[in-house]
Amino acid sequence: MLRVYFLVGMAYVGLCLAAIALHAPPAPAPMPARPPHVIPVATSGATWFETVRPHCNALEVETQQRRTPAPRDNEGAAYSAACYALGGKIAHAHAVLDSMPAQARAWAAGIVFDVGHPVADAGDNESAGPIMRLVLDYQPDNYMALYHAGMAEWTLGDRERARTHLIAFRRLYSANDFFGTSADSALRAMGEE
Repeated sequence: MLRVYFLVGMAYVGLCLAAIALHAPPAPAPMPARPPHVIPVATSGATWFETVRPHCNALEVETQQRRTPAPRDNEGAAYSAACYALGGKIAHAHAVLDSMPAQARAWAAGIVFDVGHPVADAGDNESAGPIMRLVLDYQPDNYMALYHAGMAEWTLGDRERARTHLIAFRRLYSANDFFGTSADSALRAMGEE
């Protein structure tokens, strides 16, 4: 009789274990493999840019943009151009801006300006000069781009372009603050006042 109770008890334990197994959640599926060094495409150009910004330099910018392309919309293109510009690849930045719809180019150049302007405001007009000239190709009346481009050209000894940009800057910007007096000093040195 003891043997019957033992067999019934074992059958009961077996049934309980089978019921538990049937109600247990399935094992998680393995994560799909992702190619190395590929960052998922961001949902916005600004988000993408913040991710790749450390690589927007002369050595890495082209490789980074191939490896991690910007979103395929106007915002993504604008930030892609800004990244190329920061990396000193002005021809690449021009190509990106020129590939955009004509009505979006000036707006996109504004994003390039916003990205490059802190470099100029930190006092490095020489490095920011090519970025500012790029911006002027699409926003010819951007007075701060005129100022920074002019001061960069003055620093580099390109008096003709410096004169052209600084005179245009002073036509648009009448304040006699730091920017106005700096432009006036450069123009005086060139014999323009």
